[in-house]
Amino acid sequence: MTRRIHVIGIGAGDPDQVTAQAVTALNDTQVFFAMDKGDAKDDLVALRRHICERFIREPGYRFVELPDPPRDRAASDGPDYRRAVADWHAARARVWADAITSELSDGATGAFLAWGDPSLYDSTLRILDTVANHVDIDYDVIPGVTAVQTLTARHRIPLNDVGEPVLITTGRQLRDHGLAGSAVVMLDADCSFLSCPPDTRIWWGAYLGTPDELLMSGTVGEVGSRIAAVRADARARHGWIMDTYLLRSAPGGG
Repeated sequence: MTRRIHVIGIGAGDPDQVTAQAVTALNDTQVFFAMDKGDAKDDLVALRRHICERFIREPGYRFVELPDPPRDRAASDGPDYRRAVADWHAARARVWADAITSELSDGATGAFLAWGDPSLYDSTLRILDTVANHVDIDYDVIPGVTAVQTLTARHRIPLNDVGEPVLITTGRQLRDHGLAGSAVVMLDADCSFLSCPPDTRIWWGAYLGTPDELLMSGTVGEVGSRIAAVRADARARHGWIMDTYLLRSAPGGG
């Protein structure tokens, strides 16, 4: 029988963001798969466990923690970067396929809990597509509240200017191509906003939806250096950081 997999978006960090649809899927799951990313990120697995404890009505489910394959981070640009990511995804797919085969019986249901929404800068769906080439699985996707939604809610701002588009991009792309209009920036380890003109508006947030949440806003000239310092301190204290920010060009800029 086909093994079933739920990919469940669990929000940006606040358990109250878990949707009713996600709760139904949680209660339909026997085995939860989670990546073990080392001691520094143990609290990420702990939050997943807390969500299950809070919303699952009947005990009997279990967690299977999977070793995360090493990733080559030396390549940061162009074909080498894409090749490194592809190799990492392929290694993850092998780990997942082995775990699903050995830990999930035929006809049973497993789940991966994805931060935010599984569609937004998350590799789960691409990896499961690869797994499905080798293991008989059927999977569905439960959408979740994104870090972008949480960021704009915390700062009490609309995502877009009136009638204007918004780009969702990465720090590397921002450095390479600059800013025009409004952009949400994710996966930025290098504070790429510092390369923007000083009158660029920024709304920044880290650990969104958690007790460790950090928020800051202003222009890059006013708060850019302070954000970079706060970010570095928080990453050193926690051993990891998840942050995102919205940029908006000054009128007439770009």
